Amino acid sequence: MNAREQFDYWVSDPYFDEDTKKELLSIKDDANEINERFYKNLEFGTGGLRGIIGAGTNRMNVYTVRKATQGLANYILKQGTADKGVAIAYDSRRMSPEFADVAALCLNANGIKAYVFDSLRPTPELSFALRTKGCTAGIVVTASHNPPEYNGYKVYWEDGAQVTAPRDTDIINEVNAVTDYAEVKTMSLEEAKAKGLYIVIGKEIDDLYMEELKKQIIHPEIIKEVAGDIKIVYSPFHGTGNIPVRRILKELGFKNVYVVPEQELPDPDFTTLEYPNPEDPKAFKLALELARKVGADVVLATDPDADRLGIYSYDTESKDYVPFTGNMSGMLIAEYILRERTALKIMPKNPALVKTIVTTNLAEPIANKFGVEIIEVLTGFKYIGEQIKLFEQNHNKNYVFGLEESYGCLAGTHARDKDAVVAVMCLCEVAAWCKKNGITLWDQMLKIYKEFGYFKEDLYTITLKGMDGSNQIREIMTKLRNNPPTSFGAWKVLRVRDYDNDTIKDLTDGSVKPTGLPKSNVLYFDLTDDAWCCARPSGTEPKIKFYMGVKGTDLEDAKQKVAELTANLKAVL
Repeated sequence: MNAREQFDYWVSDPYFDEDTKKELLSIKDDANEINERFYKNLEFGTGGLRGIIGAGTNRMNVYTVRKATQGLANYILKQGTADKGVAIAYDSRRMSPEFADVAALCLNANGIKAYVFDSLRPTPELSFALRTKGCTAGIVVTASHNPPEYNGYKVYWEDGAQVTAPRDTDIINEVNAVTDYAEVKTMSLEEAKAKGLYIVIGKEIDDLYMEELKKQIIHPEIIKEVAGDIKIVYSPFHGTGNIPVRRILKELGFKNVYVVPEQELPDPDFTTLEYPNPEDPKAFKLALELARKVGADVVLATDPDADRLGIYSYDTESKDYVPFTGNMSGMLIAEYILRERTALKIMPKNPALVKTIVTTNLAEPIANKFGVEIIEVLTGFKYIGEQIKLFEQNHNKNYVFGLEESYGCLAGTHARDKDAVVAVMCLCEVAAWCKKNGITLWDQMLKIYKEFGYFKEDLYTITLKGMDGSNQIREIMTKLRNNPPTSFGAWKVLRVRDYDNDTIKDLTDGSVKPTGLPKSNVLYFDLTDDAWCCARPSGTEPKIKFYMGVKGTDLEDAKQKVAELTANLKAVL
């Protein structure tokens, strides 16, 4: 069926509820809007669903969520693991509790138990919960840091990580095979509970999660020593981080934690924020106002599903607060963990630090100093989670830390996704260590740069929405792939890594070798002078992202170089 035929089906078939039909009839004369809502099915990608909430096949609604869950249920039944059940969590977004129940009741109607959290929880706690309960899979209803009109649905497998190849493709095929909404099963909540299929979980998982996080603390004695002196400002951005972050900091002994009152409580409209993303400096406006008022040492914010952490540190020289990128905060934690574990002789044998290909190259000299192997994976924390599983299966390496540039990291293996709650905890321990040594987090960052090199990264994003936008993004990647640039201004291209075609072409001698990583629509350019850039369409947003990194002789030199490389990239495009 074309878009108009799909529209007519939704407004006439008795399967769809009256509110859905009413919403659709309000756009019956808007051909463009009908096309946007019905020109395709909302794609169930390798991470699950994400889209604008609304009626239509290309929107997040109870019907698209239930249909996707039927596909997942079919896959689980074929695997023969239905008796293990599925854990489900959700965030503070509009329709999140409803979508969680829709998914649970579809699983229940297929004979699969659902362990559903009693209220909103962070994404990493879902990963922890499904591992703790021994589930075959997990679902978290969240659109992470997307604008308020979005929601999403991510699928995890029994190891606690988001599904990876080939399982991701197999699940996608099962979801796509569900073409008739009438095939989709559901049942009433009352019946599901009566049959023991819908099980509510909560406090017992919270308590175990907290205890697991505390195992990552290296110097509890330092925290106790300075807990009354250090001041921390925190914002959960109206999301899931408020309760677990405050609890872990309180239980560790931190006495001066100030939560931004305007952003403390859940709010699906994120009314105090343009964009609930810790990568956005504007999102820190209220937190910085509070920090200046109370004289905070560090300012922290987690995104709505509490898997990303953004920070600012007080700078004694400027008497103001300095923002950290995800690369900076991740390496601040990583350097501390590697240094202190080495000093205390508690580093495991064959230690490994895992990072994505677009994460800072500062990781390499730091890891090298402490004898830790660097493992590079594709963009997406699920690939870091996958490495933990492989280390355990092969008994060849021990995971120490993992990070990606987009403000996500993981200390410990309690979860297999980025965890902003453990990141807050670790960062506050680093801040306590700095306080004891009479320096700020920013001072410590400068010390790291001075020792290991002034690495600087940036991100240039082009947003192209709708069907036309998807085509434009495809054209940009085709152009770069078929006619790769040989230089970006003064930087010559040394090698072109094409992860879609599994090739690394050396432009100096023409040799070609495989990337060794899974197939992905990503192009990476190794450049002269320790620089690089990378093109990657987003898998969750209507965007194409261009990552870049340089190494400078000092902070100002690195800043100028990354600005120049960005300008040269734009010129190539």
